[in-house]
Formats: sequence, C-alpha cells, structure tokens
Amino acid sequence: MVAKSAYIHIPFCVKICTYCDFNKYFIQNQPVDLYLACLVEEMKQSKASQLETLFVGGGTPTALSESQLEYLLQAIQDQFDIKGEYTFEANPDELTEEKVALLKRYGVNRLSLGVQTFDDTLLQTLGRSHRKADIYQAIDNARRQGISSISLDLMYHLPGQSMQQFQESLEEALRLDIDHLSSYGLILEPQTQFYNQYRKGKLKMPNEDVGAEMYQYLMNRMKNSPLQQYEISNFAKKGHESIHNQVYWKNESYYGFGAGASGYIGGVRYTNVNPVNHYIKKIQQHEFPRLTETTPTVKEQIEEEMFLGLRMNTGVDKIKFQKKYHQT
Repeated sequence: MVAKSAYIHIPFCVKICTYCDFNKYFIQNQPVDLYLACLVEEMKQSKASQLETLFVGGGTPTALSESQLEYLLQAIQDQFDIKGEYTFEANPDELTEEKVALLKRYGVNRLSLGVQTFDDTLLQTLGRSHRKADIYQAIDNARRQGISSISLDLMYHLPGQSMQQFQESLEEALRLDIDHLSSYGLILEPQTQFYNQYRKGKLKMPNEDVGAEMYQYLMNRMKNSPLQQYEISNFAKKGHESIHNQVYWKNESYYGFGAGASGYIGGVRYTNVNPVNHYIKKIQQHEFPRLTETTPTVKEQIEEEMFLGLRMNTGVDKIKFQKKYHQT
C-alpha cells in the first residue's frame, strides 16, 4: 500500500523544556540551513508525491527564521501535492502574524499549539518560553490569517499543579472556542530535566490519585463541551478530528522525514538516526539515514492494530481488519 501521509521532524528549539524527551537541540549554533537542505534530499529520496496528510513537528518548527521557514515550505510544495490536512506545530510566542501568513500562503490549514497550561508560574516550571498572553495573541494571529483548524495541547499532573489550576486552564481553552484539544498527564521520561530532578529528590509530583482525578474531571467536563472525545486523550469539534493521528492509530503507512523521525512503509517500521550531524552525514553520503528497520510479523501487526485501534472511540474496523488479515 502506498503511504498517503508523512511526518517531518524539525529538531530545533529556542528553549529546552524540562519534561521533553523528544529528539531536540538548542537552535543556537546548529547547522539549521544544512539540515533543511538534507531534509529536502530525504524527501526526494522517498519518491513520494501525493499526500492526504502532512504533519510538521519537532522540536519546534516555528523556531525557524522566516527565511528558513519559507525555504522549507517551498520545498514541501515542490515535492508534495497535499490534498487534505496540513498541520504545523507551533509555540505560541513564536507564532508571529508574519509566520502565520507564510504558513497560510503555502497551504497550511491546521495549527497545533503547545500551550500545556495557562498558568504563568507552571509555564515557567515547565521551561516553556511563552506566557499566557502569548497564547491569546497566537490564536488571534492564526484566526486573522484564516487558519481553518486550531488545536491546543494541555498537560495535567504537573509538579505543583492543583486541581483548580488544571480546571482553570481547561476553561480558558474552551472559552477560546478552539477546534481540537489534546490533553495528557505528565510522565517523567528518562534523560529529561524533570526526571533528573525527581531522582535527586528536588521535584515534588502530585500523587497518582490527583492525576486520576484530573483525568476524570477532563472526561466529565468535555462531555458538556463542543469538543467530543474520539480518542483516549483527544477531543474535537465534528469534522476537526486529527486525520493524521488517525493514520497512526489505524496502523496505516506513513513516511517519516528528518533526524529521529519514524515511518512505516511497505510493512517495514524504521527510525532515523537522532543526532543532527549523523543525519546530515548520511544524506551527504547518499544513504537512507536509518538507525533501525524492523519488519513486524503478521502476529505483531495484528497486536499493533488492536492496541492502537482501541485508543479510539470507534475501535477497530472489523471489516477492514478481516480484509487485511483474513481473520475474524
């Protein structure tokens, strides 16, 4: 099956968040222009052309300068004919009106904003570069430029976060009349600043009961909102469900481009090398920048299909499952 979706990874950030374990690097003194040129070469290697969804994530894609952003957007436009959902991740403080106008001009129709919380004290704890006022400005910029779908990420079970603080952040998000919400409980991942602080006894986390209460509040509150749950942690207005993320949950094929990106093509799951310089070297040597490649067995594919599909309210499509695996 030919993949109709792609993920592009921009591993650069203006500031490194205390909880993040994604493949990312402080943008200062990084070979950003060379990385982008190599990213374009990897896209060309794939021979992909027609896409139904494209998601540009990171890191922080909006950490790029306007000229770098335009270079990337032009390269994407030259390589792909994108028929559907075209998403860019963004930090609120980096989403200037000029950058939004650029994204809009090149066909981006969905923004995913890393808000995490509306509480300025908690934003500082998380190492976020934006503040509450930046969130309102970013959404205003996006709407003025005619971006048709806006998604926010909110986190809960944060160090020092009370139930009231989470409730207030959720209400702020809903008051903004957003189209989509993703809300996740914080997990302490190895090799993050939070994890190291916790191991040294310097970080106090809410107990698990508080996290469970926050999740239950989220579920109950969203039942009485315009955004309805369609996946464990995702809520949307009708017609604004993330088509791209459903590619993952339905265990369908997709390309992954960039340092640390993962893909699933022709029954093979792959992950690219993480370090930017290693990625650049592989591309310059005209090699695929793979770190790992695995071919799941039919049994493993079925297991993946089940545990991914059961994340969604609709579950696993029985007819498609039977057709794909010839099993009931």
